Amino acid sequence: MIDFRSIVLALAIVSCAARVGAETPAASAQKGGEASPPVVTVFAAASLKNALDAAAAAYKEKTGVELTVSYAGSMALAKQIEAGGPAEAFIAADVASMDYLAERNLIQPKTRFNLLGNTLVLVAPRTAKLDKVALTKEAFAAAIGSGKIATGDVASVPVGKYAKAALDKLGLWSVAEPHFAFTDNVRAALTFVAREEAPLGIVYLTDAKSEPKVKIVATFPSSSHPPIVYPAALTASAKGEAAGKFLDFLKGPAAKAIFVDQGFTVLK
Repeated sequence: MIDFRSIVLALAIVSCAARVGAETPAASAQKGGEASPPVVTVFAAASLKNALDAAAAAYKEKTGVELTVSYAGSMALAKQIEAGGPAEAFIAADVASMDYLAERNLIQPKTRFNLLGNTLVLVAPRTAKLDKVALTKEAFAAAIGSGKIATGDVASVPVGKYAKAALDKLGLWSVAEPHFAFTDNVRAALTFVAREEAPLGIVYLTDAKSEPKVKIVATFPSSSHPPIVYPAALTASAKGEAAGKFLDFLKGPAAKAIFVDQGFTVLK
């Protein structure tokens, strides 16, 4: 088994530092002496990047409010918040990461809700001859060959946890385990496949749709793994109304349209 975590550290750092609307500091005051809109800091699962970037841009256009969004693996972000990270809102790709903060009284419980759902898929490079993989031992083994499967770390990254559950349920874990290349977040796994550095990857449908250099070769049944749920909440340190208003916006029709277009299932 190959562990790519050391290789993708730089990718994780860059992903975590991705920011929306933070290129220039907000002015301390607008013309006429009016206070400028607040800047809202959000920590969000890496798989949300395309959709949440679009939602943040739409929100800024509507309200003028700037958003700074940091993307990474959900549990990594939860631990950053525990360590004092400045997030006012957190959107995870699994319930466990949100529960981690809830158990430590680091979110505002009444603001918590399940925002989105997703689908687990197997992807290959767009240039691969492979077009479809049956989820049987024989077909899966033939598709892997001597190659590697990129996905999130099964011990800590949500997509990896979902992948392990699905492979266990389908009787494919023993076939796949020797071939795994683990990453710190789902977008890093997607990048390996897109660059043809890994011939297969297990990612979310939304990731696959966001990357033209990969194609879906199998979809894991929803019954093969726990529901893929993206919970959202304000952090315990959030002040004022700005962050809460952004989470409310994510429940509205404009944001829902963005999420659906990206392949998410809207739960709220």
